[in-house]
Amino acid sequence: MIRNATFSYAGIVTTAEPAPRRRRRGHELESALLDAAWEELVEVGFANLTMESVAARARTGVAVLYRRWENKDRLVLAALEHYRRARPIDIPDTGSLRGDLLAVLTAMSRARASFWAIASAAAFSGLLTDTGLTPAQVRDTILGEDPPQPGATLGISRVRVIYQRAHDRGEIDLDGVPPAVLALPFDLARHDMLMDLRPLRPARIRSIVDELFLPLASGGGTDRDSRAARRGHRPPAG
Repeated sequence: MIRNATFSYAGIVTTAEPAPRRRRRGHELESALLDAAWEELVEVGFANLTMESVAARARTGVAVLYRRWENKDRLVLAALEHYRRARPIDIPDTGSLRGDLLAVLTAMSRARASFWAIASAAAFSGLLTDTGLTPAQVRDTILGEDPPQPGATLGISRVRVIYQRAHDRGEIDLDGVPPAVLALPFDLARHDMLMDLRPLRPARIRSIVDELFLPLASGGGTDRDSRAARRGHRPPAG
């Protein structure tokens, strides 16, 4: 490190003292550690990532990591969750349930495909070894879009605003739609991206919304009901 440096500019000689390194604490420190773990995961992969390599990237001691995470499995899980939470998917408001779902699934597909490819590679490279978590619990940590509320289906608590607006507009009866149906568009989108490791094609997104979700959410009803749901309103009574 250069401790003192002498510079001459326009005949004036000055001596510059290096700025002291500011000590990171609390949330700032933890965020820097998790960012370093994510960068290391992307660059070298889970198998080659070590607590020492993350500490070196974060310019800190390895003991700082071990005070927070007992092993690299827990560190990587925390890094994946941190990365995802720091980049939430915007919730659209297009004026119709169909439009909102098409928009949010498209945004989720574009934003999350590469993330899930990295997360999946980590999972298949041994991430489950020391966590003591089931595959479903790791999936929820990696793929959940937000913390589920008590009794809510994973990932629905944040996007529930889409369904609530649709309920208020009279497009669906939210109280009568099973949680599994509400989760279906997002579960199918995640499944497809995990299987293909690439964004969903627009035709597949339309199929999920128009052919699978909307008929179920509207009571699985008639063709007339399904067409009305796609247009964003209910058919007139009678």
